[in-house]
Amino acid sequence: MAGYLSETDFVMVEEGFSTRDLLEELTMGASQATTGEVTAFFVADLGAVVRKHFCFRKCLPRVRPFYAVKCNSSLGVLKVLAELGLGFSCANKAEMELVQRIGVPASKIIFANPCKQIAQIKYAAKYGIQLLSFDNEMELAKVEKNHPSAKMLLCIATDDSHSQSCLSLKFGALLNSCRHLLQNAKKSHVEVVGVSFHVGSCCPDPEAYAQFIADARIVFEMGAELGHRMHILDLGGGFPGVEGAKVRFEEIASVINSALDLYFPEGCGVDILAKLGRYYVTSAFTLAVSIIAKKEVLLDQPGREEETGSAPKTIVYQLDEGIYGIFNSVLFDNTCPTPVLQKKPSTEQPLYSSSLWGPAADGCDCVAEGLWLPQLHVGDWLVFENMGAYTVGMGSLFRGIQTCRITYAMSRVAWKAMREQPLPAEQDEDAEGMCKPLSCGWEITDTLCVGPVFTPASIM
Repeated sequence: MAGYLSETDFVMVEEGFSTRDLLEELTMGASQATTGEVTAFFVADLGAVVRKHFCFRKCLPRVRPFYAVKCNSSLGVLKVLAELGLGFSCANKAEMELVQRIGVPASKIIFANPCKQIAQIKYAAKYGIQLLSFDNEMELAKVEKNHPSAKMLLCIATDDSHSQSCLSLKFGALLNSCRHLLQNAKKSHVEVVGVSFHVGSCCPDPEAYAQFIADARIVFEMGAELGHRMHILDLGGGFPGVEGAKVRFEEIASVINSALDLYFPEGCGVDILAKLGRYYVTSAFTLAVSIIAKKEVLLDQPGREEETGSAPKTIVYQLDEGIYGIFNSVLFDNTCPTPVLQKKPSTEQPLYSSSLWGPAADGCDCVAEGLWLPQLHVGDWLVFENMGAYTVGMGSLFRGIQTCRITYAMSRVAWKAMREQPLPAEQDEDAEGMCKPLSCGWEITDTLCVGPVFTPASIM
C-alpha cells in the first residue's frame, strides 16, 4: 500500500453489516444526545468506491482514471482513491493544494480548468504541476508567460445537448479552430501533448464517446503535422454514478473500447486518461437529515370532508438542509430527492400529501413535493441515498463554513482487497512510448464487482 489511507480513517465493518445498520446506530445516538445541535450527516461507504474502481479497471483496462476533485473533496474519498493509484483532476488552486497536502505527487495532478487565473497558473508552475488544459488563444498567452514548461491538452467542444449538465457552452474549441490554436501554440513555443473532451454529465448516448474519440484523432493528426508530440487522450467524464441509470457503465465502456481500438489502437504510443467524479462517489454516500419543524395545511376542497369524515390536508416538513446546500441537485440537476424512511410504515398507516423544505427564509427552498408519507414528527430522521456527488465540499450557506459530519466505513474484505492490489507503476512524465495503464488489481473484480446481497445502500 502507498500509505495514504489507514484503518484509523474509517470504521471497519464485517460483511453483511449495511449502511442502514450504521445509520440506525448514528441517528439513535444523535437523537439521544442532550447537548449540541442535531445536524445532518453522511455515511460514506468507501468499499463502494473500491468496488467501482475495480469495475472500471476491468471494463476499461487501457484507461488511466483521474478523479475530478470538484465532485466530492472529502478527505476519506481522496485518500482511498490516492491509495488505489488514481491521478487527480483539479479545477483551481484550492483543489491542487488539497491533494498535495495528503501527499499526491505533482505528476499525478492535472490542472484541468481551460480558463485559469494567472496566479493559479503560477502556483502550478511553482509546485511542478505540468499538465494543463486550454481551449483559446488567451490561455495560450497566459501559459506562455507564466508557465512556459507546461504540457498542454487542447480541450475540444462536443455536442452535449442531451446530457444532464452541458459544458460545451462554456468550454471547448470547435474543430475548425483547432489548427489555428495549434499553430499559435507552436509559434509561442507552448508544447501541446494531447486532446481532451467531455461529453457532459450523465450523457445518455454512449455513441457520443465514439464520435468525439474520432474527432480527437483528427486533432491529433493536425498536431502531428505541425510538429507537436501528441501522446495523451483525455476522455473526460460523464459516466453514470448509480445503478439503474439510463445507460449502464458497461455499455459506455464497450463503445469506448471499440472506438479506441479503431482510432487509437494498443501500441500506438498514446496514453488514455479519463476524469471521473460522479461515477466513483454518488452511490457511496447516504445522507441522514432530521425534521426540525412541521405544519399541517388544510386543503380547500369542498365536499371532501363529507366524503372522508375529515378535511383533506398536506403536511409541510422543514429540514436543516436545503437546495442552497446539500440538496443543490434540485437546482442544478432538476432532481426530486425521495427519502427512505428508517422504519417501514405498516399498511394500515394512512399516507398524506407531503413536501420537504430547507431552512432558507424564502419560498424557493423546496427540496421535494408531491410525496405521500405517513405522519412524521419533529426529530424523525429521513435518509437519502446516492448523495455523494456535489454535496460534500460545497458547504452550507446556512452554517457558514461548517460542513456535514461524515462517518466513513469499509468492510474487511474491501480493505484486504485494496491492500493486496499491486501498486501502480509511476508514470514517466516525459514518456512518449506505449501507454502504461495502471495495474490496479482488476483481476479480483469478479469477487468485488457484484451487487451486494443486502439492500442497495450496503457497505462493501
